[in-house]
Amino acid sequence: MKNSFTSRTDFQKTYIPISWLPSIPAIIPHRIRRKLRSRIRSRQSPATSLSSLDTSVSPADTLRSLRAHRWSFYDGQYLILIVLGIFSLSIIASPGPIFKTAVATLLLTSLIIPATRQFFLPFLPIITWLVWFYACGFIPSYWRPPIWVRVLPALENILYGANISNILSAHQNTFLDIMAWLPYGIIHFGAPAVFSLIMFIFASPGTVPVFARSYGYMNLIGVSIQLLFPCSPPWYENMYGLAPANYTIKGSPAGLARIDKLLGIALYTPGFTGSPMVFGAFPSLHAGSAVIEALFLSYVFPRLRPLFVVYALWLWWATMYLSHHYAVDLVGGSIIAVAVFYVAKAKFLPRRQPNKMFRWDYDYKEVGEDPVERGYALADFGNGPHDADDWTIGSSSSISSGSISPVDADNNSIWEGETLASHSDTEAKR
Repeated sequence: MKNSFTSRTDFQKTYIPISWLPSIPAIIPHRIRRKLRSRIRSRQSPATSLSSLDTSVSPADTLRSLRAHRWSFYDGQYLILIVLGIFSLSIIASPGPIFKTAVATLLLTSLIIPATRQFFLPFLPIITWLVWFYACGFIPSYWRPPIWVRVLPALENILYGANISNILSAHQNTFLDIMAWLPYGIIHFGAPAVFSLIMFIFASPGTVPVFARSYGYMNLIGVSIQLLFPCSPPWYENMYGLAPANYTIKGSPAGLARIDKLLGIALYTPGFTGSPMVFGAFPSLHAGSAVIEALFLSYVFPRLRPLFVVYALWLWWATMYLSHHYAVDLVGGSIIAVAVFYVAKAKFLPRRQPNKMFRWDYDYKEVGEDPVERGYALADFGNGPHDADDWTIGSSSSISSGSISPVDADNNSIWEGETLASHSDTEAKR
């Protein structure tokens, strides 16, 4: 009988859950709770490295990534970049071979080490564009096509009824010079780095590598068109009229010469006078850069779209006021930028997710345009995911546009993309 009752000592050792205390959600704000949940879940799932950076310095990790990488048609981009880079380095006369070999060695080293590869691999199209642009100054004139002097002014009058660049630059003063100088001569050169940093913090992981590749390929296409279809800018018409041009003519800072005079230093005159692409009026890469930046920022911050549109229009006006481009040049550069952006958005750009403010808030990632938004939900139903690693290289994970779950049909985790810049789940088990 004694054992059938619970003793007083046993009763005191019994633990009773306390339900009247305030719960954690009642104390911690919602945003902090969401971040805590995200971090806890990331420790329990393969999404741990979704927003993290690779810190490995072992080339062996790169070799494992190459062996695990699923090669596709899009990897042909590297062959194009290699051919263009080798051609550019071979025709550059200055600096000499020792410097060029050293730079190429450093670049290859940065692509072998995982910690640096995640930055330099997406940056590779931009590097190739800069080298290609500089190499254009060493291409012999007998390799180049003739310079078109009358085409752009004629198109300007046919399409718009007047030379808009001449109209905008007819009335000049110091205030307008400064307002045109700011976007064209300062903001344009620093904007890509600043915007990349902003998107790195606030956009989905993988957005910055896509932006870097889009920006680089847009400029590569633009410089190639400028080389194959050389056209004189408005400043040439103002200085020489419509007289035939040749490649011995030096460049001109045009309206930026007034800035040099205002500042009392030769800030722009030497650079534009010795430009490797004097007759690169069409297309305008200043306009293309502003448009592609505005498109990406509008994608990440849709509520600020009017601000980015104003920035693009501001730079458009500056290019014409300073007599560097015709209006048709701006249209050409903008068309290239729009085309590159929408290809990237449809195939490679990570989707925005509601209520996600920072990159660290993302538990998973979906790449490419949402089939539901395009109205193709039924057509794409049942289709397997396609490999979008090629444009998400540099991020720590990728998920295809056709997937709606972090687990594929074979129950294999695809939180980690098998990219050249990150370890896949299969590599982690080796």
